Amino acid sequence: MEALDRHLVDLLCADGRMSYTDLGKETGLSTSAVHQRVRRLEQRGILKGYTAVVDHEALGLPLTAFISIKPIDPSRPDDSPEALADIEEIEACHSVAGDENYILKVRVGKPSDLEQLLAEIRSKANVSTRTTIVLSTSFEARPPAKAEPMVPVAGNRTDRVLPVVILEPRP
Repeated sequence: MEALDRHLVDLLCADGRMSYTDLGKETGLSTSAVHQRVRRLEQRGILKGYTAVVDHEALGLPLTAFISIKPIDPSRPDDSPEALADIEEIEACHSVAGDENYILKVRVGKPSDLEQLLAEIRSKANVSTRTTIVLSTSFEARPPAKAEPMVPVAGNRTDRVLPVVILEPRP
């Protein structure tokens, strides 16, 4: 990915509602050039959508937990994601290496809701579970690691930027 496209991705991760005009000001591109590049990033599947960041506590879902699942009968086909896809309390399902097959991130209102959810997961997917309840979250939904800092190339109208290299003096 070109450095300029990566810079656009970083800007949109920080503010998905940033206008093409503002993106252009940040990158030195025209509004139409930004629009074309963003559309290409969407077409290539790099930008998959735009979402709102919500306060789960305000929505009545203050309890977050990670549930590791493992099939009770490993000889059966692994269809856990499909079996659990319609459970709306499951926010994410990650296939993992290790003792368990998947880790689910869930959000519920209270411990009794979590208990009911665990029973539903076990029943639907025929799995054993191991649950970790989140006490607090320092950060989440962070944007991808930042690209190197970039500056526009003077006089260049081809929408390109160069990475900034900072050299430290030798001791």
